[in-house]
Amino acid sequence: MKRVTQYIILIIVALIAIYTQMPVVAFGFQGFPALIGGLTLLWVLMNLRMVPQVTNEMQALKLLTKMAIPKWIFIILLCYMTVVPFVTSWSLFRWNDYRGLIGNVEIGENLSTHMAPISIDKIRVVDESLANLLGDKVLGAQPALGSQVRLGTFVIQKVRNDLYWVAPLLHSGFFKWNKNSEGTNGYVMVNACNERDVKLVQEVNGHKAMIKYQPEAYFGDFLERHLYFNGYFNTGLTDYTFEIDDDGVPYWVVTKYKKTIGFYGDNADGVVVVNTETGKCTEYSIDQAPAWIDRIQPDKFIEEQLNDWGNFVKGFWNFSNENKLQITQGLSLVYGEDNKSYWYTGLTSVGADEATVGFVLVDTRSKKAVWYKQSGATERAAQNSAIGKVQEKRYSSSLPIPYNINNIPTYMMTLKDNGGLVKMFAMVAIEDYTIVGVGNTLVETLMAYKNAYNMAGNKINPKNVTKKMLLKTVVSRIQSDIKNGNSFYYFTVTGMNNIFIGSSQISNEMPVTMAGDSIQISFDNDTSGLIDISAFKNTSLGRK
Repeated sequence: MKRVTQYIILIIVALIAIYTQMPVVAFGFQGFPALIGGLTLLWVLMNLRMVPQVTNEMQALKLLTKMAIPKWIFIILLCYMTVVPFVTSWSLFRWNDYRGLIGNVEIGENLSTHMAPISIDKIRVVDESLANLLGDKVLGAQPALGSQVRLGTFVIQKVRNDLYWVAPLLHSGFFKWNKNSEGTNGYVMVNACNERDVKLVQEVNGHKAMIKYQPEAYFGDFLERHLYFNGYFNTGLTDYTFEIDDDGVPYWVVTKYKKTIGFYGDNADGVVVVNTETGKCTEYSIDQAPAWIDRIQPDKFIEEQLNDWGNFVKGFWNFSNENKLQITQGLSLVYGEDNKSYWYTGLTSVGADEATVGFVLVDTRSKKAVWYKQSGATERAAQNSAIGKVQEKRYSSSLPIPYNINNIPTYMMTLKDNGGLVKMFAMVAIEDYTIVGVGNTLVETLMAYKNAYNMAGNKINPKNVTKKMLLKTVVSRIQSDIKNGNSFYYFTVTGMNNIFIGSSQISNEMPVTMAGDSIQISFDNDTSGLIDISAFKNTSLGRK
């Protein structure tokens, strides 16, 4: 009877541990072996018995138990969790496998050729921290809702070719979950290119957007547990990302992965898509995943694999750090000319701080990596350069996002006050972080940036710069304006509906130009709407 009771206790403890800890039952994962070790220890403790013993006229208690089987279990588990990882995973033996995990890193010709020129209204001006502020403001406007839920993690994604930060509404505690058994209702969308475009979505196609299965739910509604007991107990799952499809239907996109180098070498091999309301789980390979899924490769996997690729460039025995590379500040999600999403990061030599030896774009779905071997500034150096331009204001900078501005690889960032609100914008040339443009609006920033690199001379590769249009015409109207202590001149010309703009730094002839004067101007060929000029000459003044 005693033995039956012990078995019942072991079974109950095992079930509780599996239900709460959800250990992965697969090679390379240590949760399940740890559970076996814990149960074995419990069995030993339940079978200990103490008997009196007299030795040299000293009375003591002796612990007795049958240790043969538990001893071998402990030995096997100890070998599995120490010796086996050492033999199968040590980089001394497997450095080539670690370096090759990222795959074949192709060499790209020019970073700007991969990134399409972007219109001013498509530049990302809202980062994650600002999205959180705007999302909290939406919830604060509805006290009844804000007292029941909280915002989840914002994830940037493309929805029908527009870039949004999207975050689910999650339960704010156990009692809130118990009260709302059907789940929370809705999610928040913040347009990454327009901070005024913030909306709470609670219905999709006339149906409530319910989030029953989520990280803040309990028991069977807990997302990880739901997946574990629906057949995914023997595979690694990570990167639980909230995404919506092009119709606005919410899902959880979860990356499946395996350990490919013994106990290490985490590598994505598919995704599981979970309907937030019904809990239906659909598994896809990387090639077959729906097009609306922006990312399959977790950023932490790519960071590790890129660092291993750069670290083992000369094998394991390279203590002098010859040719070693490492990523810079981190990974940013960007979109390329092919409208695909990529993890972007700079590469720098080990020990270097400010300069890069190139930039890497990694497809967030297929993991195809391209290395652009062009020197430039790290993200941190670009941030410091932008902040230094307005250092008296004590602004902080958002994480730089790379763009193609007039065929010049450019970091774009926002400058924020202590409250996290955007006050200014900044553009910094990736190839030379001393070329900076700041402004109160994107148009003003773009104009200041273009003026800066037009006056940079040979600092910028002339092959990158957009071809210039040369126009000889007559001024029909001209007015001046002062911004940040600089004079800017807006004018129109005969035969064109565009408005041109230029500063007195471009030409000292602009302040004395009047309507009716003949002029010769130069501007970028890919510009439309408000056009900022790069050269100006008033031919009516009679100068040669």
